[in-house]
Amino acid sequence: MDNLAVIRKIAPEIAELVEKRYTILRNIYFVQPVGRRALAARLRLPERTVRNEIELLREQGLLVSNPAGMQVTDAGERILGDLKEYVRELRGLSGLERRLAQLLGLQQVIIVPGDSDEDETVKKEMAKATAKYLKAGLQDGDVLAVTGGTTLAEVARSFPASADKRDIMVVPARGGLGEEVEKQANTVAANIAQRLGGTYRLLHVPDDVGEDVIASLCGDPKIREMLDLIKETDMVLHGIGTAEEMAKRRRLGEADLELLRDRKAVGEAFGYYFDRKGHIVYTTTSVGLRMEDLAKIDKVVAVGGGHTKAEAALAVMSNRYQHVCITDEGAARLMYASLGGSDATSNDY
Repeated sequence: MDNLAVIRKIAPEIAELVEKRYTILRNIYFVQPVGRRALAARLRLPERTVRNEIELLREQGLLVSNPAGMQVTDAGERILGDLKEYVRELRGLSGLERRLAQLLGLQQVIIVPGDSDEDETVKKEMAKATAKYLKAGLQDGDVLAVTGGTTLAEVARSFPASADKRDIMVVPARGGLGEEVEKQANTVAANIAQRLGGTYRLLHVPDDVGEDVIASLCGDPKIREMLDLIKETDMVLHGIGTAEEMAKRRRLGEADLELLRDRKAVGEAFGYYFDRKGHIVYTTTSVGLRMEDLAKIDKVVAVGGGHTKAEAALAVMSNRYQHVCITDEGAARLMYASLGGSDATSNDY
């Protein structure tokens, strides 16, 4: 029996305490500077509890306070990194990663502790894990294609700025959806390229127009050249959207929304909507990568978390075009349970 298993057996309260302090430290790190009252509200914990824990963390030199609020020290940031691995092992996430990858037919699954539906800093941690994966996995000469959305916008913000130059090009995988600029694939591509020290090219084409307009746009030599480059990419990074979420982003009409409900669509990727069994039940016109293009790409990485996206993630990844999934514990446990593993609330030790 390993040391963590012994601790869980003889003193389970220690594991709970470590996880609580990890959560407090992580929240301060991602939203610093932050006041005690605001932190207690974020964590849904009594202010007295938060005050006691903060005092201990401050005494250990992991936090400092100033008039603007609390901040994590360099020592606290190092401890936070160590704690993350400890919490992962406490929750059995390494084993869950291996089993889920096998069930999904993926090369790798990466799971961060927590549920981003319950704690927004978990999404930031998931984005940080994605940035780390990309930075290590991309080679000089590679082309990376990225989609848009809130999760990938967070990924772009999670890269540490680099002064090093790399021979990596980042391109948008799709046209624009007419939403907030920071969530557009073009913006995400440019931001990731700048943080990686690479270059980027943009696709100035809307993604939600009719087939006749798309045919006309694709006839333009410059757009055709860009689309050919996108389809020859070495790695694709895409988010996972629920059918309802993506239908709203695409501004589908009420008739189309009703059709999606009737056909029980739960997930979307690259303009395709899937039901619970992974069958394509609806498609939209789009510019850029399509599902069939993924079969020719060396590495396809899907990222998304929160228990409300578990069903969508399973539907999207059932096509077996993905190679890597980066998610959080909330989504991973529900996916595992749906595939016949242990129940979603178990720590699966």
